[in-house]
Amino acid sequence: MQNFLIAATNSGCGKTTLTIGLLRALRRKDVSVQPFKCGPDYIDTQYHQMACGEESVNLDSRFTTPEHLREVFDQYHKEVNIVEGVMGLYDGYDRWKGSSAELAAILDLPVLLIVNARSMAYSAAAIIHGFTSLPCNDLPRLRFAGIIFNQVGSERHASFLKKACEDTHTPCLGCIPRLPDMEIPSRHLGLSLENRAAIEQIICGAADAVEKYVDLKALGL
Repeated sequence: MQNFLIAATNSGCGKTTLTIGLLRALRRKDVSVQPFKCGPDYIDTQYHQMACGEESVNLDSRFTTPEHLREVFDQYHKEVNIVEGVMGLYDGYDRWKGSSAELAAILDLPVLLIVNARSMAYSAAAIIHGFTSLPCNDLPRLRFAGIIFNQVGSERHASFLKKACEDTHTPCLGCIPRLPDMEIPSRHLGLSLENRAAIEQIICGAADAVEKYVDLKALGL
């Protein structure tokens, strides 16, 4: 059984796009996959279901106990279990409380951290180091499966980013180029969910990108 939490440095990095792409890529391989969503979000869960055919389950550490979260996770788990985080990895209602990081700690999930690499090269090393070694006395040390860069401009750009991972001793699991056709439309009030054909096209494109640019073998997938 493989478990992952997909997180990002901040909102807008491509968490949902990568999540639905990974979900669909695994379904193409006939892998039994279960999606989850950190927090009470009701829109991303619908994208998840469209991508893999399984109802996505909300996991909210603010309103439920750690014991209940573990029970729910165990109840729904399948061969592969993917939790999409919310906002930035450590963003909660009170510092990291209620954040993706807290959920990863409660469920002991390795984190796939997405970094938006647009207009940035080796400076990514400082970001990676900060996220993977954040000093916080009351937060358990998280496990990081690796980094996936989004919005990569070229092979040369990717080489700087891979060096940043190498120098911070964190696996680089993928460099996804700038693919505007993969961007999910504005989700204000969920209106983007009306155009199912367009969303299906985005899901297929995201899955193609995951299959081409993400090292699934390194994740055991």
